[in-house]
Amino acid sequence: MSKRKFGFEGFGINRQSTYSFERPQAPQRLYIPPSARHGHDHYEDTDIDNIDYDDNNSNNNNNKDDDDDYGSNNNNGGGNDEDEIDPLDAFMEGIHEEMRAAPPPKPKEKAEDRYRDDEDDDPMESFLMAKKDLGLTLASDALHAGYDSDEEVYAAAKAVDAGMIEYDSDDNPIVIDKKKIEPIPALDHSSIDYEPFTKDFYEETPSISGMSEQDVSEYRKSLAIRVSGFDVPKPIKAFEDCGFSSQIMNAIKKQGYEKPTTIQCQALPVVLSGRDIIGIAKTGSGKTASFVLPMIVHIMDQPELQKEEGPIGVICAPTRELAHQIFLEAKKFAKAYGVRVSAVYGGMSKLEQFKELKAGCEIVVATPGRLIDMLKMKALTMMRATYLVLDEADRMFDLGFEPQVRSIVGQIRPDRQTLLFSATMPCKVEKLAREILSDPIRVTVGEVGMANEDITQVVHVTPSDSEKLPWLLEKLPEMIDQGDTLVFASKKATVDEIESQLAQRGFKVAALHGDKDQASRMDILQKFKSGLYHVLIATDVAARGLDIKSIKSVVNFDIAKDMDMHVHRIGRTGRAGDKDGVAYTLITLKEARFAGELVNSLVAAGQNVSVELMDLAMKDGRFRSKRDARKGGGKKGKGRGGGGGGGRGVRGVDFGLGIGYNPESNNAPSTTAPSRSAAVNSLRTGMMSQFKSNFVAASSNSQNQGFGNNTSMTANKRTALPGFVSGGSIGGDINTYQSTASPNPATSAVISTSQGYGVNPGQKSTNSSKPKERRRPSGWDR
Repeated sequence: MSKRKFGFEGFGINRQSTYSFERPQAPQRLYIPPSARHGHDHYEDTDIDNIDYDDNNSNNNNNKDDDDDYGSNNNNGGGNDEDEIDPLDAFMEGIHEEMRAAPPPKPKEKAEDRYRDDEDDDPMESFLMAKKDLGLTLASDALHAGYDSDEEVYAAAKAVDAGMIEYDSDDNPIVIDKKKIEPIPALDHSSIDYEPFTKDFYEETPSISGMSEQDVSEYRKSLAIRVSGFDVPKPIKAFEDCGFSSQIMNAIKKQGYEKPTTIQCQALPVVLSGRDIIGIAKTGSGKTASFVLPMIVHIMDQPELQKEEGPIGVICAPTRELAHQIFLEAKKFAKAYGVRVSAVYGGMSKLEQFKELKAGCEIVVATPGRLIDMLKMKALTMMRATYLVLDEADRMFDLGFEPQVRSIVGQIRPDRQTLLFSATMPCKVEKLAREILSDPIRVTVGEVGMANEDITQVVHVTPSDSEKLPWLLEKLPEMIDQGDTLVFASKKATVDEIESQLAQRGFKVAALHGDKDQASRMDILQKFKSGLYHVLIATDVAARGLDIKSIKSVVNFDIAKDMDMHVHRIGRTGRAGDKDGVAYTLITLKEARFAGELVNSLVAAGQNVSVELMDLAMKDGRFRSKRDARKGGGKKGKGRGGGGGGGRGVRGVDFGLGIGYNPESNNAPSTTAPSRSAAVNSLRTGMMSQFKSNFVAASSNSQNQGFGNNTSMTANKRTALPGFVSGGSIGGDINTYQSTASPNPATSAVISTSQGYGVNPGQKSTNSSKPKERRRPSGWDR
C-alpha cells in the first residue's frame, strides 16, 4: 500500500469543506469512462488525500461492469475503499491512454546547437544570428505584403538586406542581392541565320518633296524641332503625307487625331524610313503614336507568325501603368488588321500571361523585369523580333533596369530597328543610345526636360503644410467645373488623409498608391476615366504614362522630389497639344531650394513668376549667387562660353550660361548687344558639337573638325560629310546641309562599311518594294 498525493490546481486538495449536492441519498462515486470525460470532475471528497491505492484491487475493479455499485461510503475507512475506482485515477488513466495513442514526437534537428549553455555562446555570433533571423522575417513579410510600385519593392528590399548577408571564412560580409532580376546572357547572333526583312516603307508625297531646304528649315523652326544625323527625312504636315493605308487612316480618325503633333511630324517619316531614332520630347507630346503606327506597317509587311513564334515588335516601359496605357493604345490601331497585342507586367497572373504568349502575338508591351521572367520561362522567343522600342528610357534607368534593358537588347537580332524615346537625356541613356542604336537620327522637341509650354503653371506659397488642405478645399470646386483633377502627394498616408477629407465633403474622389493591388488600381483608373470619380489622389506611382484627356487640372499638394519628376507630374494635363491644362504647385517657406529650381523652369517655359515665389527662391544661397552672377558678379572666363556669367546656373537654365554677355555691365560696348535667343543658340551650337562627334564617321583629321559659325575654324575643317544636318540651332543650320558636296572617298568607305550587316539604313533598300512572298495584305498602300 502506497500513499500518493496530487497537487494539481482545481481538484481542491487539502480543502476543509466540500460541495453539497443536496441529494436525498448518500452521494456515490460513479465510474465515468475516460472517453466520456471532459475537464475536471465536478465533485470532491474530503478523504481524497487519504486514499490507499492497491494495484491488485484496482485491476480487479477494472473488470467490473460500469453499472455496478462499487461500494458506499465507509466513515471508518474500511475495506470497501479498496474496491472503488477513484475519479481522479480514472481521469489520469484516460490521459495516459491518449498519450500512448498519440504518435511519437519528431526529434528536433540539431537541438544541441540551438540550446547551448550560456557560457558557450559567442556574443557577436549571437547578435549576427539574431539580425539575420530578423531580416529573414522581414523578407517573408515583404514577400506577402503585395507591394506594387517599383519604388516600394526596392525600399522593402533594402529593409531586408540584413537577412541577405552571408559571411566568408574570414567573417567578412557577403551581400547577396536577391531582389535583383538576373539578366539573360546575350545570344551569339553570328551563329544564327536570320531571315531578311524590310525596314524602309516611306516615300515622300509631292507636297513634301517639293519643299526646299529653306522651307524645311523654317518649318522646323516653327515647330521648335531640332534634328541631327545623316539624310534626315523632311517633316510631314498631315497624316496623309505618310501614305498610310485606308484601314490605318480610319483608325487614326476614329481616335480623334486631326493632325500630327510636333514629335509626330518629324518622327513618323524617320521611323517609316527604317532609321533608328532618339526622340526627346516633353511628356504628353504624342510619342506613343510615333512608334505604334510605323510598327503596324512594319509587322504587316512580314509573313504571319507560325507556332512558337513571336513577337515581331517589342515595347519596353518602366512602369506597369505606362505599359498598360501603351497596350491600350496599340490595341486600338492593331485591331484594324487583327494584329495581336499582349501586355506583360507585374501585378497580373504569370500563368495567364504565359498562356497568352504561348498562343502567339505580334506585339508585346512589357516592363523589363516581367519580360525577363517570361523569357526564362520560354513563354516567347525573340527570333522574329525586328522592331524594338524603349519608351521613357530615363525612367527605366532611374528604377535600376539598365541590366535588364541591356539583356533584352542582347536577345534581339543586331540589324533590328531600334527606337528610344525619353523626356530627358542623362549620361547613362546617352551611352546606351551610342551602344545599341545604329546611325540614329536625333529629334528634340523644345528643351530637354523642359515643362510643357501648353500648360499654365500657378505656384502658391503657403506658410506651412497645414494651410494646404484648406486651400485645396476652396479651389477644388472651380477645378472640377473645368474637368477632372489629379492631386499628387509624396506619402501614402497623405493620400489617404486627403481622400478621407474630400469624401467627407461629398467629392467623388479615389486614391491611387502602391498599397493597392494591381486589380484595384486598374479598376480605379477605369472608373476615373469613365467619370465615376472626378478627383484622383495619387503618389508618383501614377506620375508617368497616364494619358487621360479629361484631366484639366494637376495639383502638386507636395512638391516633387526633383524637377524631372515635377515635369512629368504636370505633364498629365495638356496632353497632345491641349492648351487649357493648369498645374498648381503648393510650396512652403521651408522649401526655398526647390523654389529656385522652379523659378528657372518657369522662366524657361515662358511662365509668370510671382513676387512671393521669387522672394522665397532668393532665400536659397545657390540660387541667389547665380542670380547675382548674372547681374555682373560672375568671374570672367569661368563660364562654358569663355566669358562672364558665373557658370551654368541651376540645371543650365536662365542664369549663368557663361556666354560672355552681361547686359548691366558698365564696360559694355556702345554697339547693339546680341539678343538672348542668339546667345542661347550660340551655346546650343557648342554643346551639340559634342553629340555630333559621337555619331559622325571617323576620319584621320577628325581632331580638326569644327562646328557652328566660328570663322576661325574654317581653315581647319575637314571635308564635309554628305547629307549631315546639324542640330545646333532650332531647325538645324541650313548652311551645314551638304546635299551637293562631293564626299571624300575615304569617308565614303567608312560610311558604307559602318553598318555591320552590309546595308546602310540611311539608304533605301533595293528590296523596299513588296516582298516576294507576301502572305497577307500589307498595311501599306502603294
